[in-house]
Amino acid sequence: MQVFITGGTGLIGSAVVAELLEHGHRVLALTRSDTSTKAAEAAGAETIRGGLADLDVVRAGAARSDGVIHLAFGNDFSSPEAVAAAVAEETAALTALGEELTGSDRPLVTVSGTPWVAGRLSTEDDPLPLEGPVGGRGRTANSILALAARGVRSSSVRLPRTVHNHGEGGFAGLLTQIARQSGVSGYPGDGTQRWPAVHAVDAAVLFRLALENAPAGTAWHAVDDEGDAVRDIAEVIGRRLGLPVRQVPEETFGPLGGIFAADQPSSSAHTRATLGWTPTHPKLLADLENLQP
Repeated sequence: MQVFITGGTGLIGSAVVAELLEHGHRVLALTRSDTSTKAAEAAGAETIRGGLADLDVVRAGAARSDGVIHLAFGNDFSSPEAVAAAVAEETAALTALGEELTGSDRPLVTVSGTPWVAGRLSTEDDPLPLEGPVGGRGRTANSILALAARGVRSSSVRLPRTVHNHGEGGFAGLLTQIARQSGVSGYPGDGTQRWPAVHAVDAAVLFRLALENAPAGTAWHAVDDEGDAVRDIAEVIGRRLGLPVRQVPEETFGPLGGIFAADQPSSSAHTRATLGWTPTHPKLLADLENLQP
């Protein structure tokens, strides 16, 4: 099938494009710059120029395709206002995609984060948080799943806190970035809180499986590591970068500080059993060994 993808040149998106092409699909990628256009075309995708805010372009991409995978999201986490703006932009784009696909029975695969539940691993049956810094994304993901009642084979792949490749990406990548800037490999809280993780190439396989096979209105967990202690993550980063490792205030991590400090392990048992998803790439702590000083 021809698949329209947003965010197709990012860490996750580039892996998804490669996975789709390898399995015989054609890809139409939304690109907003000359650099991303060249990268997508070099990977073998056709491109359509625009960003998430260009709703007419977003609709046109969906109209030309047999299915859609949405991955694009603003990367500015510097303030609550910046996060809210990114959520609003994503919501408008997904609403436009849903309107274009209504009544077609075509697949629309969106993305969210895994939920967290006090005292246990979260599962695919647990609801997403609807309040707080990422609550808007949860509400939008729920509205997309509700399109199942309007003739869209909608599904959601819930990504863990860290989607990584060669030691880069996700929350662990943010810890690395802050460590390089501050000279300290820091962690919030006592560091025993756990973050789930997955390699980007394994996550890409799940996006393809959801596109091809997921029933309408379903959510799936792209979780390989159920929960790595944040202190263990910071220790590998500190060793690889030659930096001291210590606890730092939550405020160091801006509007995501409270999320960084939360214990949020997650399971993908249902996803593995139902869709046949089997991660095969390095786990987070091993992949962080690829970090260069």
